Amino acid sequence: MTIRALQLFAALCVVGVALTMVVPERLRPRVLAWCGAAASAALLWSSGSALGAAEPHRAVLWTVRGLGTLSLSLDRLSALFLVITAVVFLLASVFSSGYLPRYLGHYSLKAFNIWYFSLLGSIVLVLLAGDVLSFLMAWEAMSIVSYLLVNFEHRDEQHIRAGYLMLAMGEAGTLAAAFALLLLVAAAAGHLEFSTLRTISQETGAGTRWAVFLLSFFGFGVKAGLVPFNAWLPRAHPVAPGNVSALLSGVILNLGLYGIARVNLDLLPPLQTGPGLVALVVGTISAFVGILYATTENDLKVMLAHSSIENMGIVTAGLGAGFVFTARGYPVLATIAFVAALYHMTNHSIYKALLFLGAATVDSRIGTRDEDLLGGLSRRMPWTAACFLVGALSIAALPPFNGFASEWLTLQTMLRSAEIASTGVKIVFALCGAVLALTAALAVTCFVKAFAMSFLGLPRSQSASRAVEAPRSMLGAMGALAALCLLLGVAPTFVISSLDGVLSPSTHASATEALVPPFYASSPAHARLPREFASEFHDLGAEVGEQLLPGQGLVVMHRGGDQNPVVFAMSTSYMFPVLLMLLGATGIAVWWAAARNRKVARTPRWDGGIRHLLPEMTYSATGFSNPVRVVFDTILRPRTGETREVVAEHFRAAIRRRRTEVHVVERLVVGPLRVGAARVASGLASMHHGRLNAYAAYGLVTLILALVVALALPG
Repeated sequence: MTIRALQLFAALCVVGVALTMVVPERLRPRVLAWCGAAASAALLWSSGSALGAAEPHRAVLWTVRGLGTLSLSLDRLSALFLVITAVVFLLASVFSSGYLPRYLGHYSLKAFNIWYFSLLGSIVLVLLAGDVLSFLMAWEAMSIVSYLLVNFEHRDEQHIRAGYLMLAMGEAGTLAAAFALLLLVAAAAGHLEFSTLRTISQETGAGTRWAVFLLSFFGFGVKAGLVPFNAWLPRAHPVAPGNVSALLSGVILNLGLYGIARVNLDLLPPLQTGPGLVALVVGTISAFVGILYATTENDLKVMLAHSSIENMGIVTAGLGAGFVFTARGYPVLATIAFVAALYHMTNHSIYKALLFLGAATVDSRIGTRDEDLLGGLSRRMPWTAACFLVGALSIAALPPFNGFASEWLTLQTMLRSAEIASTGVKIVFALCGAVLALTAALAVTCFVKAFAMSFLGLPRSQSASRAVEAPRSMLGAMGALAALCLLLGVAPTFVISSLDGVLSPSTHASATEALVPPFYASSPAHARLPREFASEFHDLGAEVGEQLLPGQGLVVMHRGGDQNPVVFAMSTSYMFPVLLMLLGATGIAVWWAAARNRKVARTPRWDGGIRHLLPEMTYSATGFSNPVRVVFDTILRPRTGETREVVAEHFRAAIRRRRTEVHVVERLVVGPLRVGAARVASGLASMHHGRLNAYAAYGLVTLILALVVALALPG
C-alpha cells in the first residue's frame, strides 16, 4: 500500500508538470493547487502508514559498478519528516490558488509550477534516499530548485543577491556534510548504504567521530539556519514569494535537522559528552540571537525569518540535550529530549507555515509588510486576523496551543540534567536553560507586537484602511493550519506516543512509559501504578475521557522515585475545556452586567482632549520594541551616523541620525573572517611578482617541507 501511494505521488507530480505545459497561464494556479494538493495527500497517505511500520520499506534502484547499490528506504524517521512535508505542501498548494494570480503578466507561472513540483519531488527523494550517493544527488537538486523558487522575482537586484547568498552558503554546507558522509564511507570500507554504515561505523575511532559530528552538524546546520551560518535566512525570506516562504521555514529548514539526526542519531551516535554540549550551546545561542532580532524587526517576513532561527535553535538544543544524555547513559532521558525536539520541530512547521501565509496575505492585500504602516486590519480582514492570532499564540508558547507543549517539555528536560554527576555539564545545562527561558519571554513580546501593531488599533496608512479580506482558498489553508495548531496542543500524549515510535529503534527506550502514566484503567499497564498514586490522580480527574479516547491517558507526567514521585506534570487536554469554561463564564458575567441596565449611553471616546486621534499619534511597532533595543544595546550595537543640513553654509537647518543594524554574527564572525581572507589573498597576490628565482625558491621550500613531514610520520 505504501509503495503504491508513493507511485501515485510521483504520477501526480508528473501530471502537474504536464498540465502546466499545456494549459493557459491563468489556469496554472489551479493546476498547482489541485495537483499539488493531490500529490501531497498521496504522500501523506504513504508516509503516515509507514510511521508505525515494523520494518522499513526498501526499493533498490540500480547498482553502480565501483560505487555500490543505490536504493530508496522509508523508515520511521524519514516517514515523520515526510508527513510534515506533505501537510505543509498540501495547504501551501491550496493557498497558492488565490495567491499566485498576483504574478500574472509579470512572471512566468509555468516556470514556477515546474520548479514547485520539482522541489516537492527532490525533498521526497532526500528523505527516501537509502545511500550516500542518492542522498547527495537529491540534496543538490533540492538546493538548486529551492534557489530558483526563492529567486522567482528575479528582476530585482536585491532578490538576485539574496538568492546567490542562499545558494553559496548552502553549497558550502553541502561540501562539509559530504565530507562527513565520505568519512563514514571510508570507515565502512567503501560501503554507501545507510543500513551498512549503521552497523559498521560503530567501530569508528574517537577522532573520526568528532570530525563526522562537526562536519555534519555545521554542514547541515547551514540549511537549518543555525548560528553562525544563518546570514542567508533573513535575506532569503523577504524576497521569496509568500507560499515559498512557508515551504522554506516549514519544510526546507527541517532538512538540515534531518541531516543532523540521520548522521548523529541514527548512523553514528556520539559516545562522548562534547558533541552534545556543542549542539546544546549552538542551539541556545541561535535561539536567543534569533528572537532578539525578531523582536526588534518591523518587517513581518524578516521578523518571522529571525523567529525561524530561534525555533531551529530550540530544536537543536533539545537534540544536544539528548546527545548528552545518550553519552552519559540515560537512555530514557535522551528519548524524552529527542521527543521534545521533534515535537517542537513539528509544531514549528505548522505554526510558522501559518504565520508566513498570514504575512503573505497581508502583503498581497495591502502591499506592505511594515508593521508601522499596518494596524486596524482585524476589522477589515477578521478571518486572517483570527488565523494569525492562533499562529502568534502558538509560537509564543501560550496554552493550549502546540508551541506551549513542546517548549514546556524542552525546558523540563533541561532540568533533568540534575541527574548527571558532572558539575560542569550541570552548569552548561543551567545556563542554557536560563537563556532558553529568556528566549521564551522575548517570544511573547515579539508576537504581541506583531499581532497588535498589525491587526489592532487604527490603520496607519491609506492602503491599510482600504484592506479587504482574502479569497476562500487562502483562508481555508490558514484555517486548517490553525486547527492543527490547536489539535497538536491539546493532544500531547498522542503526539508523544507517535514520536516515541519514531525514536525507539535508535534510542532503545520508551518516552511514552516515562511521560504518559497509564491512568486509564483499560490500559494493560494500569495495574503497575502504585495504588495510592493512582487513587490520588483518580480523585483529580486524570481518568476523565476514558470512555471516549484510546491510549493511556491525557496527562504528561515524568515520575521520579519514592521520595519525589512527580517530577513534572501538565495536561493541555484538560486545560483546554477549563479555559473554554472560564471564557464562557466571563462572557456570561459581562452579558449579565450589561443586561441589568439596558439603557446604554454611547458617546465619543475620550482621546486626551484631542478632537480626533490621528494614526501618527498611536503607539508604533518601533516604539513597542524600543525597550528591547535599549536593554540589549550591548549585543545589538547598531551603527549610527548623522547628516547635517545647513543654509548659506552657516545656519543649521536639520540634523538627521541614521541607525544601521549590524548583525552580531556578521560583526563577530563574518566580519573577521572576511578581513582575514582579504589579508591572506593580499599576501598571496604579493607573491605573484614575476621573479623566476623567487618561484624556484617557493618550489624548493615546498619540497623540503614535504620531506620533513614524510620523515616525521610514523612508519
